[in-house]
Amino acid sequence: MSERLRWGILATGGIARKVTGDLLANGFTVAAVGSRSLAKAEAFAAECGISRAHGSYRELTADPGVDAVYVATPHPLHADNALLALTAGKHVLVEKPFTLNAEQAQAVATRAAQTQLVVREAMWTRYLPHMVRVHEIIAAGTLGEVRTLIANHTQLLSSDPAHRINAPELGGGALLDLGIYPVSFAWDLFGEPSSVRAAASFGTTGVDSQVVTVLTYSSGQVASLCASHIARGPNIAMLLGSEARIEIDSVWYQLANFRVIANDGTVLEEYRSPEVLGTGRHFQFRAFEEIVAAGGDRNPDQRAFKSARESQGRLPVTESVAIMNTLDRVRAQIGLRYPGEDRVPPGEFPGSVSCE
Repeated sequence: MSERLRWGILATGGIARKVTGDLLANGFTVAAVGSRSLAKAEAFAAECGISRAHGSYRELTADPGVDAVYVATPHPLHADNALLALTAGKHVLVEKPFTLNAEQAQAVATRAAQTQLVVREAMWTRYLPHMVRVHEIIAAGTLGEVRTLIANHTQLLSSDPAHRINAPELGGGALLDLGIYPVSFAWDLFGEPSSVRAAASFGTTGVDSQVVTVLTYSSGQVASLCASHIARGPNIAMLLGSEARIEIDSVWYQLANFRVIANDGTVLEEYRSPEVLGTGRHFQFRAFEEIVAAGGDRNPDQRAFKSARESQGRLPVTESVAIMNTLDRVRAQIGLRYPGEDRVPPGEFPGSVSCE
């Protein structure tokens, strides 16, 4: 393997374009792209200046010039695509949400362990500079006892029944597409919740259009979370402590500024995110490459990291599996299932459409 990972981009949709642009702007190596349509792969490669285009995902993952694969397909295909890449001997970064459910997530994590390869969920928010600074402030005790998270992800998206967000067969709806952000934020701060309470409203196609979730914890913390794709709010987030609070500006899950405010109203810090090339998605790729270079999950070189958690990145694969379990608990409460969830577990049946 070369000093820098040679990335293969699996799929050619809008998020793949954003990520590829960020990678190229920040000096990463994008070696190849794959699509189920050779014409689409070739058009993407020409647009982005990528040297090799493949007309199937299998061809991409078999490319000897690719070390790691970024999976950018719709949610229900994540597990099969990740398993395909792992079986081909590639490290994998999977677009959020990690999979469709916890069973699929565990299957991917197990295969990664078996192959001694690195797999991660591309929850890019965790790697952004302002989120790193938030954790530093918490660790310093500035907030006192951290008690409450209030975080929303609300957008006004297409009402077209044919749009991906409104398609149950594509894992559409607010929870997996938008709600994953605040749920992952709560996990990042407080860990596994002791209780999950959720309520939702549904659109005409059967997807969840709005979901409100309350997570509580054995140590007393509470996370109040909302996701919607039929109404846009300010998309700010607040973290409340016994001594001070953090108010993260819109849009909190992207590069954002924030203030640390003491209980008496004194502004203790005004943080301004640095200017970067692109959207900031490259930070997660940098961390991923550092994990691989340090030996991966099996035997990481701890000398390269400050802590055991950092050696696995800001989002270990075990936590992605656990987060999918929390989302499953939310779905159980609101009565949400996706078409095909009762089929054979991912990767264990021939001819999967996502593997071709």
